[in-house]
Parts: sequence; structure tokens; C-alpha cells
Amino acid sequence: FMPPSLTGKDMWGATPLDQLICRIELRRMGYDGPYTPPSTRRTLVYPGNLGVFNWGGVAVDPVRQIMVGTPAFLAFTFQLIPRTDATANVVSAGASEHWNENHGAAYAVKIGPFLSPLGLPCQAPPWGAIAGVDLRTGQRAWTHRHGTVRDQMPSFLPIPFPMGVASLGGPLITAGGVAFYSGTLDNYLRAYDVTSGRKLWQSRLPAGGQATPMTYRIHGKQFVVVAAGGHGSFGTTLGDSLVAYELK
Repeated sequence: FMPPSLTGKDMWGATPLDQLICRIELRRMGYDGPYTPPSTRRTLVYPGNLGVFNWGGVAVDPVRQIMVGTPAFLAFTFQLIPRTDATANVVSAGASEHWNENHGAAYAVKIGPFLSPLGLPCQAPPWGAIAGVDLRTGQRAWTHRHGTVRDQMPSFLPIPFPMGVASLGGPLITAGGVAFYSGTLDNYLRAYDVTSGRKLWQSRLPAGGQATPMTYRIHGKQFVVVAAGGHGSFGTTLGDSLVAYELK
């Protein structure tokens, strides 16, 4: 799932000027492939700190021998900021502490996605996918773009087309061979056929579902539950809902 290194032809934008600026910025940055170390010069990190696979990990169907994951392909930029004060904030605005302030060290780290002036990723989509791997052969069985920018605010492309967006959260696989996932940038829980990857169903959530779904059984009925709380760093809709679905 490791993507090839980015080049100027991979740059993308809502306008030709947007694309040109992204190409110029790519040439200005330090970038020697996936293991480029950060420095005081702005550095491209690709894959970025969301992946390829994020903290949600993967799910495995032990009967069908299929592993399902959600690889992310969003480039980030890193820059080391020299410190003159071990405790002062030099990256985050205001007085609130931020994890990449790196207090007590010689440098703070300025981290963010590689975006165009219009706030869109500089690289062409897809920026994320859902994929299945056949564990018997070790080969990729299927890969599909998933997620839209429908619920991104602000967004210059508020359209419900499956562009393939970055995501945060893990999949859940049930014994019936269905994979559930809710971590995309739009407010949806989706279900996929584990064997083919075909989307079977989707349902709107009241907020971002950047979490891993869970399942349980009670009184002979099985439910799938999602914590729809949103995510500040992703800019998804915030909330405090637990949404349960009965499986039929």
C-alpha cells in the first residue's frame, strides 16, 4: 500500500493557478522520498502522519481470510521551529498547549496537511480508500475510494461524489461478512461486502464518526454502535451521540 513518491505532475488544484502554486511549493520544500528527515526547512512527509494506516488499524475476517483496512494517502508538511524558551508556545496560537509544541526540547514542530491557497490538498485525489487483502495470497483483493467532502466547512467542493478522503478510525467486520466503517470526513456509517468491497448500505450520522464501530448482541438481536462525536483536527461536525443500528 506504500504509494510512489510525489512529483510535480501529481499536484492538483481547483484552478490552474492553485495547481501552479502547489507545484512551486513542492519544489521549494525538502523532499527525498518517504524517509526525508524533518528540518528547519519546510519538509514534505508522504505518506503523512495519518497513514498509510492510522491508529484505527485493520479488521480481519478469520473465516473468509480477508483483512480490511483504510489506507490514507494525504501528504503533510513538517518544519522544526528553533526554541529560545523551553516552555513558551511558538507554533500554536494563544496560550493553550498543543502536542507539537514539544516543550522542553530544542525545537517545536509545525505540522499540517499540504494544502493549496484555497484549502484543498495539493495532491490529486484519492486521499484515502478502503481496501481488502486476501490473507491466503497476500495480494490486494479490492480497493475502492470512499468518503466525500460533503460535510467539510468551509469547502469549495461540497459534493457527495466518492473522491476518496482521509479518514480516522478502524473498521469492524461481522460474522456475516460485512465491514462497517464511519471514519471518513463526511458524516456517514457505511457497510461493505468483505469479499468484493461492494458498498451495501450507508446511513447519515448526526456528527463525524471518527471512531471504530462496535457490535454486541442482546435478546437475540445484534447491534452495531458508532460514537458520533466528530474530530477537531479533521474539522468534522462535533457532537455527543451514540448511534445504534439493529442488524437484520
